[in-house]
Amino acid sequence: MRIFYGVAAIICTLIVLAAPAQAQKKIYINAASRIMLLYDDDKRLAMYHLGLGKVSTPTPTGYFKINSKEIDPPWINPDDPEYEVPSGPDNPLGYRWMQISGNYGIHGTNRPESIGGYVSNGCIRMNERDVEELFDAVEVGTPVEITYNRVVVEKSPEGDIVYYIYPDGYGMQVLTVADVVKWIEPFGVLAFESEYDISQKIEASDGEPTFIGKPYNVEINGELTQPTDANNTRYFAKAVLRDGITYMPVVPIAKILRMKLEWNKTESTLKSRFGKVICYERKDQLYCNADDAGILFNIEGGLQTGEDGSKIFRFKSLPVPEVKPTAPTKPTKTTKPVKKRKDKTDKPFEEPKPDVDEPKPADESKPADESQPTDETKPAEEAADA
Repeated sequence: MRIFYGVAAIICTLIVLAAPAQAQKKIYINAASRIMLLYDDDKRLAMYHLGLGKVSTPTPTGYFKINSKEIDPPWINPDDPEYEVPSGPDNPLGYRWMQISGNYGIHGTNRPESIGGYVSNGCIRMNERDVEELFDAVEVGTPVEITYNRVVVEKSPEGDIVYYIYPDGYGMQVLTVADVVKWIEPFGVLAFESEYDISQKIEASDGEPTFIGKPYNVEINGELTQPTDANNTRYFAKAVLRDGITYMPVVPIAKILRMKLEWNKTESTLKSRFGKVICYERKDQLYCNADDAGILFNIEGGLQTGEDGSKIFRFKSLPVPEVKPTAPTKPTKTTKPVKKRKDKTDKPFEEPKPDVDEPKPADESKPADESQPTDETKPAEEAADA
């Protein structure tokens, strides 16, 4: 019997060890946006708008956890502990309270119009319906992270990268274009948002969404493209869907294929040994249309669904067409080129024959002048001219 219990205990232990770890819920609060996000591991469960501490009594940032939960809590005036308001419509805490540190907590409110502003003594106000939903979703011990980030970059449910810039309500964070660039760059779509647009977004600081584009990973012959350094430039590795065009990152693809490209800036074209296509230059990044990738790189493929359900561009190289050697041609008999006359006629040039008169007999009536050459002694050329 003891052996049976021992074996059963071992089996139960193995079952516990083999069981998957339970998902961890976590609460994220951004004091700049006044928004709360509830996550279950990497899955977002809910988003709630908040009312936070006034500038004079700001909500603290840091890492906390839910220490206690209470239904229908009384409100005690922090300036006058003797003054208490019982649960009901006049209670500033609403009908739910979750303490995170000291007198700070997450609670409802009897002033729903205050949600979205900096209005409390440091606590986190929620609409009553929202706080009751959150109260039921979390347990004591749930982590709570509070930050102050005016820049928020995220991926929408449709896969688009969207960013927000919020006003500096607490006067804690001055933003520059370089700051925003650092937030956007890891998402692989920075080439599609100009520095001017970013500066205008900072100036507005309206918290409205700005959609940049939809990024996709690219796989070439089973290898994912990676950011590539070349010519003192950092080239991004993701394809980006923007305005109905899918832009392919040509430099990282060329690196995997070990292929040389010729960039003609004047014509905006890229040329490889397989073909030439139109190229798009965006902030020193080079892209081609996904429809032209096959021409430029001699590859085939397209957008597919990965194992995790995400979309990915997968391509594989095509066989390189064989170039058949041409048969050597027989050498043709060369002929000596025919010289043309200097008079530009079409008749063949013939060497002139000396036009020399037959020598005449000397005149016996006149004595020969030995100092003068006779016709017989003139050079042939002179005789021809006599």
